[in-house]
Amino acid sequence: MIHIIRESATSEQIEEMLETLGSYIKLAVDIEQGSLAGGGELHADCEVVLLKDGSRQADVWGADWFPFTKEVGFESLINIRPSQNNRSMEIQDPALRERVSRIVQNLLGRI
Repeated sequence: MIHIIRESATSEQIEEMLETLGSYIKLAVDIEQGSLAGGGELHADCEVVLLKDGSRQADVWGADWFPFTKEVGFESLINIRPSQNNRSMEIQDPALRERVSRIVQNLLGRI
C-alpha cells in the first residue's frame, strides 16, 4: 500500500508500507514540499502518486527507508537525471542527499 506522508507517519502506516517488500520501504521524496510517498513495489510507483498529487518531477527523488536500522538509501532508477547533473542511480549531490535524508528521518524515523 502506498501512502503519501506529510506529517510523522504512524506505526500502522509504516506497517502497511512494509507489506510490499518486508524489510524496507521504497520511497519517492518531494524535496520542495517536504513530503514523501512510500510503499510501492518500485520507486516509480511512489513517484507517480506524488506527481498525481501535484509534485513537480524535478523535485521528486528516489530513496529507501530501512526502519529496523533507521537508515536511508539513496539509490533508485528515478534518480538518473543527466539534466540535473545526476548521472547515477545514486543521488550524487551531498546537499541533496542531506535534504532527502532529513525529510525521511522527520517523517518516518520517529517511530
